[in-house]
This record gives sequence, structure tokens and C-alpha cells, in this order.
Amino acid sequence: MKNKIFFLLIVFIGTFLGSCTKNITDINEDTKRPYTAPAEALFSNAQKNLVDRISSTNVNDNVFRLYAQQTAQCTYPDESQYSMTTRAIPDGFWNHMYRDVLKDLREAKSLITATSPVTDAEKIVKANSLAVITINESLCWQYLVDAFGDVPYTEAFNINSTLPKYDDDQAVYTSVMDDLKAAIASLDLNHDSFGGNDFIYGGNTTAWKKFGNSLLLRMAMRIADADGLAAKSKSMAEAAILDGVFERNDDNATFNYLDAAPNTNPLYVSLVLSGRKDFVGSNTMIDMMNTLEDPRRDAYFQMTDTSTEDGVEKWAFVGGQYGYANSYSANSRLGSIMHTATFPGVLMTNAEIQFLLAEAAERGYNVGGDIAADLYKEAIEASFEEWGVSGAADYLARADVDYATATGSWQQKIATQKWLALYNRGFEAWTEWRRFDYPIFNIPDGLTYDDIPSRFIFPTSEATLNGTNYDAAAAKFNSDSPQAKIFWDKN
Repeated sequence: MKNKIFFLLIVFIGTFLGSCTKNITDINEDTKRPYTAPAEALFSNAQKNLVDRISSTNVNDNVFRLYAQQTAQCTYPDESQYSMTTRAIPDGFWNHMYRDVLKDLREAKSLITATSPVTDAEKIVKANSLAVITINESLCWQYLVDAFGDVPYTEAFNINSTLPKYDDDQAVYTSVMDDLKAAIASLDLNHDSFGGNDFIYGGNTTAWKKFGNSLLLRMAMRIADADGLAAKSKSMAEAAILDGVFERNDDNATFNYLDAAPNTNPLYVSLVLSGRKDFVGSNTMIDMMNTLEDPRRDAYFQMTDTSTEDGVEKWAFVGGQYGYANSYSANSRLGSIMHTATFPGVLMTNAEIQFLLAEAAERGYNVGGDIAADLYKEAIEASFEEWGVSGAADYLARADVDYATATGSWQQKIATQKWLALYNRGFEAWTEWRRFDYPIFNIPDGLTYDDIPSRFIFPTSEATLNGTNYDAAAAKFNSDSPQAKIFWDKN
């Protein structure tokens, strides 16, 4: 009997230990957390992360409306006085673009490349998806170079290069343009790409082709004055125009936000949900719009009561003094539409492209027979339509707006009206100001015009973690000066 009991005990222990050994790895697995994400989800996440950063008005994320002097600050004017280190703003932008956008796009590309589609249609969708990823990567590289100048590119995601070198800004730009052009050419317009996982164009390859060509046109015009790149600018611009760029506002690249967190426009989070009162329209922009009696004021800003002790209400558009702490109640707040959760995020518009075409026409590029004055007019009309504002015809008839009679060179005319049309798109507005040096900006006391940043400084973390490569890049930009010029900035 004892032997039988002992035998059963051994069998039980052996069964228990065998069970533990068999399933021991399961104990260390989180069955609710996937080890890999689908390529489509990574692509969607990269899109949202990119648009969120470009749309935000939180100064920890996006200071470009301030650098473009579209808005002014109320309580803490550090950013409109060009402090970049108080909040480590360049670090956040850099990390977000590399980690939260490009990394996801690269991983999505890797996963899609590894798939083995069976049917011809599936193979075409695979190729289209890879091309669309390249177009989105190109946009992100444009932002990085336009912000910093030299950036890690060829070694950025090389696992064997933990300390990536910085590539020359001009070399990165021209390489990206070549890759972008090839990606556009590879699109098969008879098939889609990401379908509903594409939050901008719903997988529509025809729309992505127009966007890609419009991005190529943007980059081509940006390098027009760069040393040795005039011919490339012309050839790339003309190729993009011939292949088809934006023609109407239906082409606009917009991200449709939802009315519930966490998928509302980041503007809504900063302007409404936060309860903060940090921003008003700047006197730089509002004073100009008041002079021009620009009807878009009603969409861009809100009137404020300027009445005095007489008790009579006197409503007007009043801009806060740029570079100073301003009263929230005494100045014009940002437009009501910008305080809505579903206000779209914008990456590119038809108005911007028509201004680029007007510039190309002035430079003697082949733009299909259009003249600069007509394209300038179409650009302004597109901006009015985009914001749902009437009165474009009367505005264009003003002597100080009409292309034939407005003051200044063609550069000044186009740059000024383009800056007005790029309202709420601070990065592009700041970048176009850097290209043309128009309009004339306001300067806070104690600063000079030369103190306006021409670039972001490199992240402080790079000096610590990637010191040798940082030192080489910083030396090129005058010891990492925010006033040093990116290769295309020749004015």
C-alpha cells in the first residue's frame, strides 16, 4: 500500500512539474499586448502624429505660429522672444519626427515589403502602399531639414550606427526629391493603397499623386535660389506641374479630427479644454489685415470690445503686441472655428500651390501658359473659399492688393499675400518668410531684426549623446546659431 501511494505521489509531482515546464514561457507572455503592430496601423499612427504636431498650438509642441507672427502670447512671452531652450522645444520636434513619425513609417514599410501578395491586384496595392509611405516620409524630411538644416539621414535608422552622422542639408533635400519623384511615378492609379487606414486621402492614389507632385513643387521652389540648384529647381518644378498638382480646394491635404478625445484637433485641447488663455492674434497680422480691410479677419480672429467708460460698445479687431505679455480680453482671440474639436488639420492647400505657380511663372518656368497675375488671383480666391469667406473680388480690386498696382517687387507681393493665406499654418508661413523676408515683422524691445530665428538649434540631447557628430554639424551652422542659414535661405 505504501509503495502504491508513493508511486501515485511521484506521478502527481511529475505531472505537475511537467505542466509547469510546458507552460513556463506562457507566464512571461502578455497575451493582451501584441509584439508587432499591423503596417496599416503604424501608417495611420504616423499620419496622426505628424498632423498633431503641425496643428498644435501648445508651445511645448509647436511655436511656428509665433515665429510667423500670426499670434502673440498673453502670460509667458518667452517663445515669441525666441527662447528655444526654456522648454527644450527643438528636442521635442526632433524626437517627435524621428520617433513618432518616421520610425512608424519605416516599420510599416518593412512589414509591407516582407509580405508576399498572391494576386496581381494585391501586388499593385503593395507597391502603391510603399510609394505612399515614401511620399509621407518625404514630407517629414522636408520639415526636418527646413527646421534644422543638417540632420541624420543615411544613418538615421541604421542599427549599426548608434551615433548617426549628420548629412548635408542640401544633399538630403535633393535625395528626398529624387525619391519622391520616383515614388510618384510608381503609383498605379487604377488601384488604391491603404484604404480606410489612410486618414488623409482614404487610400486614393490619384489624390496622393497630386499631393506628391505638389510637395515636389514646394521643394523645387524652395531650392530656386540655392547655389547650383537653379536648373534642378526648374526641371523638378516643371515635371511636377506637367504631371499634375493641386487645382482646387477639394485637393487639399487635410486630416479630419473627431469630436471626442483623444481624437480632437490639438488646437481644441489648447484653446478650449485646457481652460488656458495663452494666445491672441498678433498686431503684425491684424494691423495688416485692418489696413487691407481683409474680409478673412472674421474667420481668422474674433472682434474684441474696445469701448471705454462711455458705455458704448465698440467692437474691433485688435492685435496683441508681438513679443510681449498681452491682455487676453483686450485683444482679438483666434477665430471661433479654431475653437471646435473637429477643425481639420492641414498639411497643404490649393492656395499655397497657386502661389507657388505664380512664383514659378515669375521665374520663367513653364507653368502651362498661365501668367503670374492670374495665378496670384486664383491663390487668393482659393484662400477665401477655404475659409468660407466671401468678398474676394472686392479685395482683389483694391490697389494695394491688385497684382498690377500693389507695392513692391513680385517677391514682396506674392510673399505678403501668401503669408496672409498661410494663417494657422505657422511652419510654412515662417519658412516662406525666411525665403522672401516679407512681410516686415515686429521686433520685441531689446532684440534686433537679426535675432529672428532662421532655424531651430539642434537638440541639447544630441550634444550629450552624439557629441562628435553634433559638434561637426554645429560648426557648420556658426556654433549651432539659430540665426545661421539653411542652404536654401539666400535672402
